[in-house]
Amino acid sequence: MAIAVILAGIVWLALQMERRLPAFKALGAALVGILLGMLLSNTGVLPGTSPTYAWLASTGVSLAVVLILLNVDIASVRSAGPRMFGAFVIGAVASAVGAMVAFLAVGAAVGPEAWKLAGQFTGTYTGGGMNFAALGRALNTSSDMFTAGIAADVALTAVWMAACLIAPLVLGSDPVAKEPDDAGGPAAEGGVAQALASSLRPLAIADLAALVAIAIGTLWLAGRLAAVMPFLPEVLWLSTIALALAQIPAIRTLAGGALLGNYLLLLFLAANGAQSVLANIFRVGPAIFWFAAITITVHGVGIFGIGRLFGIDAGTLAVASQANVGGPASAVALAGARGYTDRVLPGVAVGLLGYAVGNYSGFLVANLARAWLG
Repeated sequence: MAIAVILAGIVWLALQMERRLPAFKALGAALVGILLGMLLSNTGVLPGTSPTYAWLASTGVSLAVVLILLNVDIASVRSAGPRMFGAFVIGAVASAVGAMVAFLAVGAAVGPEAWKLAGQFTGTYTGGGMNFAALGRALNTSSDMFTAGIAADVALTAVWMAACLIAPLVLGSDPVAKEPDDAGGPAAEGGVAQALASSLRPLAIADLAALVAIAIGTLWLAGRLAAVMPFLPEVLWLSTIALALAQIPAIRTLAGGALLGNYLLLLFLAANGAQSVLANIFRVGPAIFWFAAITITVHGVGIFGIGRLFGIDAGTLAVASQANVGGPASAVALAGARGYTDRVLPGVAVGLLGYAVGNYSGFLVANLARAWLG
């Protein structure tokens, strides 16, 4: 319980630092929490192992995945329109190709867990950091490898945001003709806007009770199915069941799922930092950084190169790329910063889709990489 109290304090402090201090805002609460956990662990305040860490790395992450995915309305992808959806698909495929290229280029330097990173970087550059955590838990990535991967991901995600802000200025962003399903029509006012509204409503006790029952029930059912049909890992059963439940409007509109899910992820990341030994991270760090850099470089060349060949404007490609790399929040941030008001909801729609498909594509690439090793 003492360890749980300290972890909760780390998350609170990381959020306060992100909110109040510009330097830490650039790092983000997730990385700050990891660094604080590492600091307390490597100075002897926190132990290197604990049942608390084990619970967060298993049940905690699983609950987070379910709670976040309960907000995803697959039908809302219609509001993205053909341009944004096409750009997102190009970016997702380019991320998978990039992870395999990185695996072949620097996998030997990373070590025996390189195939796991191939899957995790595919997932995180398809729909954001939640997929990195979920796949790391499913593939049983070591704490040192996980922490180094998160650090590389956070650093390169920030760099990529800057690159995507500049890209429309360099490549030219033609105005997008507003199509009925592309910029705030009936479809946009449905699924995506509904998902955003449900995450902003105050948390009611009835919603909380329903979310807990659904999340725990989903974990139980996914565990049973994984035991009976082990050809699919538990994380994919979790994703599939949660996505199916999310298509029920009464479940999808429950308030607080994304809030609670993200809080559990922050606790897990702080615990992961506490399990990490600095010497081991520095040992594997450079190779992992290059692994992530190659992945995101291939993603960038693919989405902007192929996207422009198909006539998609650079602004739409930049928003879609941020939906791939950072998730819905990054897509909104870029669209807002560049004044692409007609691309905010489409960006959120494909970002939510990235949450949904990232675990599947990441697991596929991880197994392809492992098969390559023989």
